[in-house]
Amino acid sequence: MNIRPRRNRKSEAVRAMVRETNVSLTCLMYPLFLIDGKGQKTPIQSMPGIYRWSPDLVLTEIEECLQLGLTSFVLFPAFEESLKDREASISYRTDNFYLKTIREIKARFPEACIMSDVAMDPYSSDGHDGLVENGEIVNDKTLPILSKMALAQADAGVDILGPSDMMDGRVSFMREALDANGFVNTSIMSYTAKYASAFYGPFREALDSAPKSGDKKTYQMDPANKIEALRELMLDTEEGADFLMVKPALCYLDVIHLLKENSTLPISAYNVSGEYAMLKAAGEKGWINYEKAMPEMLLSIRRAGADVILTYFAKEYAQLVKSRTIEL
Repeated sequence: MNIRPRRNRKSEAVRAMVRETNVSLTCLMYPLFLIDGKGQKTPIQSMPGIYRWSPDLVLTEIEECLQLGLTSFVLFPAFEESLKDREASISYRTDNFYLKTIREIKARFPEACIMSDVAMDPYSSDGHDGLVENGEIVNDKTLPILSKMALAQADAGVDILGPSDMMDGRVSFMREALDANGFVNTSIMSYTAKYASAFYGPFREALDSAPKSGDKKTYQMDPANKIEALRELMLDTEEGADFLMVKPALCYLDVIHLLKENSTLPISAYNVSGEYAMLKAAGEKGWINYEKAMPEMLLSIRRAGADVILTYFAKEYAQLVKSRTIEL
């Protein structure tokens, strides 16, 4: 035999030389859940190892992550029910704890890249990403609310806005508002293909943000559809997005690859809470080798075409890299 592929697998040095895909720390974003108060580190039952952090303690967590080599974070706030209303008005009040925490983080760690979440559900008494009128999530009346939210977050210092609402036209509406108010350098990572998935359950527990009625199928994408993602890609690109995201990741690796093959923009993927919970549970049961399966999962998302991965595994992965359990 003249051709023996195994020759390129014969040692770790040779395997590393020809390795096509790597997961570096710079491509990972670490989601963090925030709550108001002091000295609070509240575990999330369905996401072992993940917590809700009060502003004072999240500063310590971010500092630890920076020391490990993680530099990018996406922040999600959990607000008390009494502060929520139909129009999510607390979201753009400059004195809300979320915006104040963003300011503190950027003042303390200017080198950190901070991404925010732009959607009504954490602030809405209805629990939907858009404004609810007579049981319908109305698109166009939601856009000004999202723009107010985006401007408030940009003013607080976020580097990247993450519109996760899936309203039509929201990227251009936000981009025009940002540019008109001097925030031309604030990026938008659009949730381009966000599917109506069963894998969001633990996240909704973390934020107590589940819809009070109905579901999100009139605005999030049907899991059966792939070509539709190309239409969303085209629209978000034309409207001024800087990154395009697929959410969830594991059941949608084909969609990640499709977007990568059809765009010159960076593609991100959200390795969501349900995907994290499944692997954690299997690892804790001893049914799977967690320290080997977790990097393999991240590698599959990168191999599919993701330039950026939002993942709850980020800190643990960085710790494995530091301990040299994983070689980049």
